[in-house]
Formats: sequence, structure tokens, C-alpha cells
Amino acid sequence: MMQAYIVEAVRTAGGRRNGALAGWHPADMGGEVLNALVDRSGIDPAAIEDVILGCVTQAGEQGFAFARNAVLASRLPQSVPAVTIDRQCGSSQQALQFAAQAVMSGTQDVVIAAGAESMTRVPMFSNISYHQRESVGVGPFSDRIKQRFGVETFSQFEGAEMIAVKYGFDRAALDRYALQSHQRAAAATQAKRFASQIVPLETENGLHVTDEGIRADATLEGIGSVKLLKDGGVVSAANASQICDGASGILVVNERALKAHDLTPIARIVNMTVTAGDPIIMLEEPIFATRKALERAGLTIDDIDLYEVNEAFAPVPMAWLKALGADPDKLNVNGGAIALGHPLGATGTKLMATLVHELRARGQRYGLQTVCEGGGIANVTIVEAL
Repeated sequence: MMQAYIVEAVRTAGGRRNGALAGWHPADMGGEVLNALVDRSGIDPAAIEDVILGCVTQAGEQGFAFARNAVLASRLPQSVPAVTIDRQCGSSQQALQFAAQAVMSGTQDVVIAAGAESMTRVPMFSNISYHQRESVGVGPFSDRIKQRFGVETFSQFEGAEMIAVKYGFDRAALDRYALQSHQRAAAATQAKRFASQIVPLETENGLHVTDEGIRADATLEGIGSVKLLKDGGVVSAANASQICDGASGILVVNERALKAHDLTPIARIVNMTVTAGDPIIMLEEPIFATRKALERAGLTIDDIDLYEVNEAFAPVPMAWLKALGADPDKLNVNGGAIALGHPLGATGTKLMATLVHELRARGQRYGLQTVCEGGGIANVTIVEAL
């Protein structure tokens, strides 16, 4: 079996809700990422055999073969096919794993994995809310599912609260973690550590090249003043991920394509794992998926130089860190979704772009990325920087 290599990895800077990227159609954002991958790699765009694009809220401007629309909005020829993937917050990470599987098998040699999400123009849950408002159907959870698990619905917000209780985190601990995310993201931005991965987008105020959600002046007092999502709980909007607009993408090839197109890889994919568990606590699954991935790769957590664990809610990376006995100095070293935003379907390849570029900048070898996902699923991808 052949190896899967990353040749280029890029992302847009995140835009806050109704912020800098509110004027961008999500298909156009995705198209700009596809253009950037072609331009930076120098590959013939006609050589791309597929685009696998993650998107969570497939409605409105993100409906109707959204991945194909991103291709049509790009400079890629119309001969390039595309498919849209929904594995919730891990959608584009799964796109990357599908792309890697394709090139490793040799059924394809050059595949782009990407993600795009405008949470401003296509609000979260808007693919469900219309049907609820119009009393069309009963929603995504059938009576059979509800009876099996003894619940009326599955809530990521409740899952985050449950994790905090299970692992012993109070609000003060979550708020301290959130402050650290902003501080690390601000420091990374000031040091221009994101510069090599960001695709500039034109806006009415000039080029958008800086993540809009970072609060360089954040304080514990300010974070602690934000209303809790649940009375008596510990999770607030300030210690959870930010709503975000953005796109990201990765060019994935095998060794046959490296030679045929004279490409230089920047990383090799070492392991791809996906697991599923309890759909009620839901967001704890990255812990179990990581253990399985490390075992399959023949590595320990200490062998990994950097970790990207999506900050959907502060208790998620904190519990992951505690359960695995991982080094906090290796975790989300440039901040995470609490500061940088979580553009749902784009987050997987966004985190991978950040991880690969940071490994190379530090001269380090192994990186591990994991994302918690709706339904109690988690993806883990381990890469080796080259």
C-alpha cells in the first residue's frame, strides 16, 4: 500500500459572526482555498481527481452539492468532481482521512480535502429549524432512538457540563483555560506564526488575514462575567468555541503523484482512526479514539510533539489532557477554537494546517489531531512532519 502525503495545507483567517467574512458566499470561500492549494503547489489543476469537502449545516447557500459548488466557484476545471461530507465538527478531518485512503489505495493519486462553513450566512441548526417551525417531521431523533437512550434529545451543551463534572473542573478552571487560549492565539498572531497558512480574502476593509475572534486584552474577570449557558453549570460562551466563518484545505497525494508532478511533501499521514461511543456525554470520545490511534501507530502520548484537540468547549481538551496524562505545553500551543473560532465543517483541515505548519516551524516530528463530534464520534489523525 502506498503512503499518503500532505503537499500543502491552508486556511482562511477566521471571521466572527456578522464580521469580516459575512459578505463572502461560503462556496466562494471554499473556492479560494482550492485556488490557493493549486497556486502554492504548482500542480496542474486538471490533475486533481476529487475534492472531498466537509460542511455541517448543509442548507441554503451550503445546500445542493455544496462541494461541487466550491469547485465551480474556483479556477479548477469543471472536470474535477466533488462530494460533501458531514461528520459534524470532524467533517473536514474525515474528508482528509477519506482523501488519504483514496491515494493510499491507489484508486486516486491527487485529492483535495477541504472544509467551508459560513455560520453567519447559514446559522447552526438552520437545516433543522425550518422543519421544526413548520411542523414537518419529528426531527433527527426518532422515537426509537429516544427510547433506546432514555432522552428526548442529545445536547452537546449538556455533554460539556457532564464532562466538567466527571473530571472535576469548576468554572474557574474552565475560564483560566479560555484565557490561555486567547493569550496563546494573540502571541502566535503577533509572532506571525499563522502567516504561512492563511489565504487572504478581499473584504470591504481590505485583505482579511488575521483571526477576528482573538481577544488580546482578555481577562479572567471579563471571561468570568459572561452568563452561564445553564443555571448552576460551569460552561459559558466565553469558555466555549466561537461561532466562526472560514474555509480550509489540504492537498493529499501518494508517492506516484509526487514523482509525476514534481511535488515536495510537507508531512506524511501516519495513522487515521475514528471511533464512536456514548451519544449522551458525546464529547468525551477523543480520549478513547486517541488511545486506539496511538496503539495502532505503535506510539505513546510522549512520542507526540504537538497536539491539536478542538476546543469545542473547554472541558473537552482539559479532560483529554487529564485522562491521557499528556503534556499541557504541547496542547493547542497557538490557541484553539475558544480564541480562533470553530467554523464547524472547516475545523478539521483548519487544525491540520495549523498543526503541520507549527511542527515544521519547530523542527518537530509527530503531531496528533482530534475533534469531538456530534453523536459521540471522534476522529484522530497522526502526522509526521517532513
